[in-house]
Amino acid sequence: MANEHTTADGGTGADRTARSRRHRALRAALWVVAGALVLAGAGLGLVHLRLDGNISDVDIDSALGTDRPADVPGGSLDILVLGSDTRSGDNGRYGRDDGTARSDTAMIVHIAESHDRASVVSIPRDTLVRRPACEKTGGGTAAAEPRTMFNKAYEIGGPVCAVKTAESLTGIRMDHYIEIDFTGFKKLIDELGGVEITTSRPIDDEDSHLTLPPGDHTLDGEQALGLVRTRKSIGNGSDLGRIDLQHKFVRALVEQVRSVGVLSEPKRFYDLVDTATSAVTTDSGLASTAELAGLGKVLKGIDSEDIQLVTLPVRYSEADPNRVEPIQRGAQRIWTALRADEPVPASATEGSIAP
Repeated sequence: MANEHTTADGGTGADRTARSRRHRALRAALWVVAGALVLAGAGLGLVHLRLDGNISDVDIDSALGTDRPADVPGGSLDILVLGSDTRSGDNGRYGRDDGTARSDTAMIVHIAESHDRASVVSIPRDTLVRRPACEKTGGGTAAAEPRTMFNKAYEIGGPVCAVKTAESLTGIRMDHYIEIDFTGFKKLIDELGGVEITTSRPIDDEDSHLTLPPGDHTLDGEQALGLVRTRKSIGNGSDLGRIDLQHKFVRALVEQVRSVGVLSEPKRFYDLVDTATSAVTTDSGLASTAELAGLGKVLKGIDSEDIQLVTLPVRYSEADPNRVEPIQRGAQRIWTALRADEPVPASATEGSIAP
């Protein structure tokens, strides 16, 4: 549950101590999904087969072949986590389905070989990067682009192109891939019983269809989805403000996951895991409850204070002020640290406009 310091609208009510705690909070939906899978330890029993069938997967290793960065030796893990904004199927209510989808949220999660700490690097969706040549989702090949938004990779070639672009950006092989879409996110929040937050300013965003007065709220799935999609009514309306808002929401969400009493409620636990496994698309190596639960157990053993949270250091592009571009020196410090399985140095984010 969120306390009185948890504000979700970028207001000025949070003091420096609260800001420090927010930046130590978990950012990734990965923690939410994996946490749901291990709340009752290994208690899935004979329902494994049914739940395995819920998980959608993509064979990224076969699609990318050998033209990839070398895998870092040892037991560290690097995972690309995406939130998809597809409008197909049940997601059509959030906009017109034009047959495409983009990565609305992107994070690279590095789990240390020691499994006692992790780093999470958020990549703003509007970051201009080099996209390598990719196989298109509908067939054919898209030529490489020297400067395009990071989230366009998913639109062009789905998870495979997103992973290929992330590896090109970082020089790090992604061991796994996890994706969650609008509808899956909403259902997971509802199954958790909602998430409590406090807003210090009103939110009225017609694009995300969310209207909230200042005060305490228990958000259902629809409202929670609206909150993490909100950007025009906070800060300067950019994606950077939305990332900050998402971080604050996930803090409250993680607290909610930890407070759910499913250990003594087998049916609720099953329903939660059923929803979580139905909500995700993974690489083939993670496409089972056993593999996801194993990953979840690793994550569960990492305390929040042992998770380093950064946003890729960026600046506004001179060619297009509506886009951002990496500050190369700082970005390389991040990727070098992850490849060496070391914490990201504080100097990596100096000069960044990201929160």
